Amino acid sequence: MSENNDVLTFKEGLAGRLRLNRPKALHSLTREMCLDMTAALEQWRDDPDVRIILIDHAEGRGFCAGGDVVSIVKSVEGQGRAARAFFADEYRLNHLEYTYRKPGVAFMDGITMGGGVGIACPCRYRVATENTVFAMPETTIGIFPDVGGGRYLSRLRGRLAQFLSLTGARLDGAECKALRLATHYIKSEKLEEVKARIMEDPFRVQAILDEAAETDLPDARIMSNLDIINKCFASDRIEDILDCLDAEAEAGNDWAAKEAATIRKKSPMACKVSLKLMTESPKQLHFVDEMQMEYGIMVRLIYHPDFVEGVRALLIDKTNDPQWSPADPAEISDEEVETFFEPLPPEERWTPLD
Repeated sequence: MSENNDVLTFKEGLAGRLRLNRPKALHSLTREMCLDMTAALEQWRDDPDVRIILIDHAEGRGFCAGGDVVSIVKSVEGQGRAARAFFADEYRLNHLEYTYRKPGVAFMDGITMGGGVGIACPCRYRVATENTVFAMPETTIGIFPDVGGGRYLSRLRGRLAQFLSLTGARLDGAECKALRLATHYIKSEKLEEVKARIMEDPFRVQAILDEAAETDLPDARIMSNLDIINKCFASDRIEDILDCLDAEAEAGNDWAAKEAATIRKKSPMACKVSLKLMTESPKQLHFVDEMQMEYGIMVRLIYHPDFVEGVRALLIDKTNDPQWSPADPAEISDEEVETFFEPLPPEERWTPLD
């Protein structure tokens, strides 16, 4: 078992177990947690006694509420250096999971946001429950849906990627299952039995999950909004999206009014970068290409004033009154957005583990 109590890494039965254990922080990821999980996965890579990887949380409401960006902003070694180190190691963990030869099962039994999406979505099996709250709300703090979010969101149907990345909308377990972000929906009361069965007989993981899965799911609310999402989020320009939502709101659509108000609270720069990401991610042939692109974007955005301001307003002072720079999307040119996507110099580029 790992010495870092924030994440427990151990073998049980025929499984390697990664258990997040920071309940007071909703299991948000630190750099040390990422390094410990990476080390465990590398150790188990050729271990014949580990046939499957189970990822869950020890207790509390969170599965994983994301990366611990507050510690990055407050870092004594400097925000830039701390952020580069954290995101480089977090992305290496994401890539290792994505390319891992042994199947993984993520139990998203709680809040699954940002970095939590990054460690859940590479798994072959992703279990949602009635407690699941799935979101990529990064534009709220001046960044974008990273940790492979570009790849996962951009491959959803219609214009859901643009909707989810701009609004940070929260999906419940039934919605995750309907959108195939989750492979199974299982009631939380069944999870411990399911885990025990998988650890004993990992070769039947698909059958075990299928047998425990609910067939009569709650309604997936987002499905009833697909048409208006496709209509109002059809453009890759945030100005057009807001114009469409405003027009629908003037016609009496309360949903459109709410979503327009939500987007206007986000960082305009982060929103524009996120929209471009959703057009660029499908062009990336391999996951390593996606992570290299996302790292290049991130190490530039962390120096933009919106990142520190977003973390301050949402997570430190909790005043929810960020002063974005600029505050008007119209002041941001396409050329400015494109600079975030330029390749880094070779010596600064992100690289996966050997």
